[in-house]
Amino acid sequence: MGVASTREAPVTTVSGRTAIVTGGSLGVGVAAAKAIDAAGGNVVLIARSQEAADATAAEVGGNAVGMAARAVDQAAAQRCVDAAIERFGSIDILINTAGTNHARGRIIDQDYLRFTKTCGVTLWEPILWTSLVARAWMSEHGGVVVNTIGETGSDAGLGLYAAANAALLSLTEQLAVELSPTVRVDAVVLDTAQSEYAGSATAPAPSGEHDVGDAIVRLVSYSRRVGR
Repeated sequence: MGVASTREAPVTTVSGRTAIVTGGSLGVGVAAAKAIDAAGGNVVLIARSQEAADATAAEVGGNAVGMAARAVDQAAAQRCVDAAIERFGSIDILINTAGTNHARGRIIDQDYLRFTKTCGVTLWEPILWTSLVARAWMSEHGGVVVNTIGETGSDAGLGLYAAANAALLSLTEQLAVELSPTVRVDAVVLDTAQSEYAGSATAPAPSGEHDVGDAIVRLVSYSRRVGR
C-alpha cells in the first residue's frame, strides 16, 4: 500500500494554479487578475454583483470566471470557494483586495456605523476568506495568501482607514504564524495613490496597477504545495 508523503515540494510557477481575487472588479484586483491570467493561472474574480464579476472576467479573458459575493457575506463566500474547487480542482492562491472607506475625516468625527463599515470590510474580509480557503484546501495542500494593504500613515482625513490598514498588517503577520508552514501569508503595501479607498469609495482606478499586479505574481510564484 502506498503512503502519502508529507514532504513539501516547491511550486515556482503560477501556470495551472487557481487564484481567488476578492475585490476583483476594482483596480488592484483587476490588475492582479490580469497578471495571474497572463502567467497562465486560473482566476476566480469576486465582485458584489454577478454582472460586475462577469464583465471583469470577460475583460481578463483566459480561464477567468466571475462570481458574486459581498466581501463579508460568509454564506456567499463559502459558495464561491466550493464552486472554485469544483470548477478548477484547487485553490492555490487567495488575493484579498476588497476594502472600503466610509470614515473619511477625523477619527473623533466618526460614528459606529462608519467604523463598522470601514473596519469590518478591511479586517473581517481577509479573515473570512482566508479561513474558508484554509479549511477547504490550503491547510492540507498548501498555498499562498496575499493581503493588499492601503494607507497606514497619519495623513489628515484618513485616520480610521489608516488605522484599519495598520491593523491588517499585524493581522497578516499573525495569520502567517498560525498557518505556517503549509500556507504562506504575505502582504503588498500600497501607497495612497494606488489605493482605491484612501480618498473616496468611488475614486477612479489609480495608475501603476500593472506594476502592482506583476508584484503580486512574483510574490505568489513561489509557495509550498504538499506533495503526494
